[in-house]
Formats: sequence, structure tokens, C-alpha cells
Amino acid sequence: MGRVVLLEGDLCDQEVDAIVNAANSQLVLGSGVAGAICARGGPSIQAECDAHGPVEVGQAAVTGAGELGARFVIHAAGMAPGGTASETSLRDALRASLALADEKGCRTLAVPAIGTGVGGLSLQRCAEISLEEARRHLDAGSPLEEIRFVLFGEPAYRVFEMVQDAARIQAQMDRLRSRS
Repeated sequence: MGRVVLLEGDLCDQEVDAIVNAANSQLVLGSGVAGAICARGGPSIQAECDAHGPVEVGQAAVTGAGELGARFVIHAAGMAPGGTASETSLRDALRASLALADEKGCRTLAVPAIGTGVGGLSLQRCAEISLEEARRHLDAGSPLEEIRFVLFGEPAYRVFEMVQDAARIQAQMDRLRSRS
């Protein structure tokens, strides 16, 4: 079974099978994570997004990774351009991204805190939903060996760490209760 890893760092530096982009539904790589992916990966990524065309909010699309150290970029459409991300759109976009990673035969996946930048979603809710969906996906038998949440800055890392620790403690308490 795969594992969930937390890492503070730059998503664009990850050498993995696929990097998840916090995208908008028009697949326009503007600012934030998407802008960094475009700047570091080169214009071929935006060209592939343009050729693919828009997707619905909550869906995902896959492109090559250009000059990044990954094979693919999976664009998780957490919001419409100029809009905000919701808990539902994050959950749906992450599920669609995980399914695409499986479909493409990925073993390693790097994921940012989707929807927390210009999308306006709280970091805590993003962490709760993202970690829950990652665990659910791995528990269902995904071929992914590692889902790596790459978080920009220590505050974001600490929020994800706190949520992950709380989930571990809850699981341990549930196991102890079931034994009594």
C-alpha cells in the first residue's frame, strides 16, 4: 500500500511521475502554482493546455511536464478563472487527479495545497480534505506508491502535519476502542 508524505519545498523541484497543478477550469497557467509550473516547465505545458481546452470545475486534465523533473502535469481544476475554490471542488478535482495518475501508471505524485492561494480556501480545510482523499485513494488499492504533499513554506507544512497527526491519533483511538 502507498504512503502519504509531507514535504516543505518547491513543487517544481520534485522528480516524480506527475505533479499536480492547482489549475483553473480554463487551464490558463497564470499565477501561483500554475504560474510557477509554466515558468519552470516552459511554454509547451500551456500549449498542451490550450490544445486540450477547458474542463469543468472539479475535473482534471493531463499534459506533458515540459522541462520539469516529472513525466506529467495533472491540472486539477479547483475553480473557474477569477472564482474561488470550494471544499467540493477541491475534493472532486483531487479525486479526478488521483484517477488520472492511476490511469497514466504513475507511482509517485507531488501535490500542492490546491485552492489555498488565489482560490481562497482555508489551509486547514484543504489539508483535511486532501489528506482524507489521499488515504481513501490509497486504501482502495491504488498503484500509487507515494502521494507527496509539497507545501510552500513552513506554516503550510505545519498545518498539514497537524492534520495528519490528528488523523493518526484518531485512528489509533478507534483501534483501541474496537479492542475493548
